Amino acid sequence: MPDLHDVIVLGAGPAGLSAALMLGRARRDVLVLDDGLPRNRFADHMHGVLGHEGLPPQELTARGRAEAAGYGVQFADGRVVAVTETSDALEVRTTDGIVHETRALVVATGITDELADIPGLAERWGTTVLHCPYCHGWEVRDRRLGLLLTGPANLHLAQLLRQWSPSVTVFANGLDVDAALRTRLASRGVTVVDGPVVEVTGQDAAPALDAVRTADGATHPVDALFTGGIPRPHDGFLAGLDLARENGLIVTDERGATSHPRIWAAGNVVLPHANVPSSMGLGSMAGAAVNAALAGWEFDRAASAADTTTATATTTPHPHDSAWPTVAPSAYWEDRYRGENRVWSGRVNATLASVAAALEPGTAIDLGCGEGADALWLAARGWRVTGVDISATAVARAASAAAQEGFADSARFEAADLTAWNPGAAVDLVTASFFHSTVELPRKDILRRAADWIAPGGHLLIVSHAAPPPWAAAHHHHADLPTPDEDLRMLALDPAEWDPVLTEVRTRETTAPDGTPATLQDGIVLVRRR
Repeated sequence: MPDLHDVIVLGAGPAGLSAALMLGRARRDVLVLDDGLPRNRFADHMHGVLGHEGLPPQELTARGRAEAAGYGVQFADGRVVAVTETSDALEVRTTDGIVHETRALVVATGITDELADIPGLAERWGTTVLHCPYCHGWEVRDRRLGLLLTGPANLHLAQLLRQWSPSVTVFANGLDVDAALRTRLASRGVTVVDGPVVEVTGQDAAPALDAVRTADGATHPVDALFTGGIPRPHDGFLAGLDLARENGLIVTDERGATSHPRIWAAGNVVLPHANVPSSMGLGSMAGAAVNAALAGWEFDRAASAADTTTATATTTPHPHDSAWPTVAPSAYWEDRYRGENRVWSGRVNATLASVAAALEPGTAIDLGCGEGADALWLAARGWRVTGVDISATAVARAASAAAQEGFADSARFEAADLTAWNPGAAVDLVTASFFHSTVELPRKDILRRAADWIAPGGHLLIVSHAAPPPWAAAHHHHADLPTPDEDLRMLALDPAEWDPVLTEVRTRETTAPDGTPATLQDGIVLVRRR
């Protein structure tokens, strides 16, 4: 069962790491997924990054990861292939089939620069074939510079490059450069070469650059060539969510929010021309915005729960605490699950497993299924199971786990009012494990109704707390815990139709929250319909 993270950040570049750092410092549960292929991996040094002038990009990444990890941010390798919605979260699936669940997502996956298909161009990308004079201009100042046009958007560089060198040649590469612009460029010594470019040449080992060859056979000496690629954002995994876009790029506001309420985006994936400092700023803003949204959701939930508690409180005293309020069980348990990444361990109830292992698989109902561990254990052993719980969050996590473990066809889950739900057909087994509630729940009525669903030859299995855990005995708030014999009498089964199979208390070893050995006592009622 995947953990529910507060935030998953996709991409460990400047934007992603900045977002993760902000969120880690905000005490959020953050997972960063990265495929290890940053856009600037072709460059040896960064420039224009205050405090890090000339630093290799990979060193900035290493520092950023270490800083974020210092605040509890987790990292994992992986390339994302799909992001899908659940009832109250997002699921992020990677190429290796792993599914991660998150309340919010920051997309900082960057872009690929798709270069013109000209021999010699791609292999020199980031060394002598460059894209940004602010990033690389100083290093090639006063040398012979070329500008390869790939579209009208590149034309602005023709004037900029003259600031770094008096020798600038614009290769139109088949694009139209009007007479007025040619005259303007010529006024400062910038020349325009018409015709398609067919090759970029130089010493490959360097990889140095010495010339650009055009289709007419002419060779034009240059020492560095600037050009622009077509930006291809790495965001195909969002295709199923129908985010708002403009010119193929995800639309965001100034804090990185997209049209989806749980998704933010920052860096080159939304702003291809952003440099490292810009990407860091965008990521930092997105991280702060995500934390603010999470804080708002948490207060919404708490206020809603408080309103529900106030509206449903009664003067009926609790068996163990007269001050304990009576809260609608659906509201209480939904808030209980939503308030934590995972409530239970994800492991099957050991007592249920020891009893059910002897039963022949068929159809089953798991009442109060929670996050689905018992139902999935049954499905793995050949049962066709329906899990039912009053918490929609618990059911969503159970369904996600079933899909991840390959049991989507044999284990299904429903969120329903347990006092009214009905399977619609007789089943071979109904299980109810630790079917107790901190708030009032008509346990007797629900279990008696469940007995009516059992087909001839089928079983009802109830596993209960025979005593509170030793570490919580002094302050537990469960109703009085019935013995197995009391549970059997409570069911009021017709002895002409039912045979008791087990009514006993079993002791099992466990580990207390403080790590010390402990024992638990489980009550078992197993009855069979004749």
